[in-house]
Amino acid sequence: MARALPLDEIPVFGKNNLPTKEADFLAGAIFLINKPLEWSSFDVVKFLRKRIRVKKTGHAGTLDPLATGMLILCCGKATKSISMIQELPKTYIAEITFGKATTTYDAEGDVNEEGEWEHITQEKIEEVLEQDFMGTVNQIPPMYSALKYGGKKLYELARKGIEVERPPRQITFYEHEILDFDPPKLTLRTDCSKGTYIRSLARDLGEALASKAFLSGLERTAIGHFSVDEALHPHDLADHLKELWES
Repeated sequence: MARALPLDEIPVFGKNNLPTKEADFLAGAIFLINKPLEWSSFDVVKFLRKRIRVKKTGHAGTLDPLATGMLILCCGKATKSISMIQELPKTYIAEITFGKATTTYDAEGDVNEEGEWEHITQEKIEEVLEQDFMGTVNQIPPMYSALKYGGKKLYELARKGIEVERPPRQITFYEHEILDFDPPKLTLRTDCSKGTYIRSLARDLGEALASKAFLSGLERTAIGHFSVDEALHPHDLADHLKELWES
């Protein structure tokens, strides 16, 4: 079995290091992509796979269609190293709206609960974040997720109106920073471990503040030391590759 390539031995392509004609995608490469709104992670994989002409292409950590930002793709022999990228910490900027909860915990779902939000202050948010959402904590994944139960993905059951008990998973919050609080909306930067559902953070934060909340916007800004500032829009990468092949 082929060994995973060390990350520092894999060429990384982004805004400051565009592929050249000499690039050997089969030998392995990492692409830093800024995922557009409403694209699924697999939409990006299909888009790139077609243009680099390497069937063995995959992403190193999904982003929901309503989220934007850093999506790392690996191709060729670099796909063996995907698990190493998945282990890296993530940074998100989340917009959380208090006063309503949704079936999916984000803006895609239907509103199913409402609660008061006028009592929430920035000081109280900071207090609750420090008390309940720092360090290693247990988090219950949302029903609308790709985790499996009895061989079926949870979101498949959720779409049929079936809800099952989900065991909590240990995740880690490293840091939170409130970037803006304009009630009922909170903009929060969060550094966290793999496996963290920011949708669940939004929902749980609402409950902890004696209210309801859902994730109304999300951008992943970093995976480990890889920053979204270096990431390419899929169409910009496609335009560059087209020029490359035709030159």
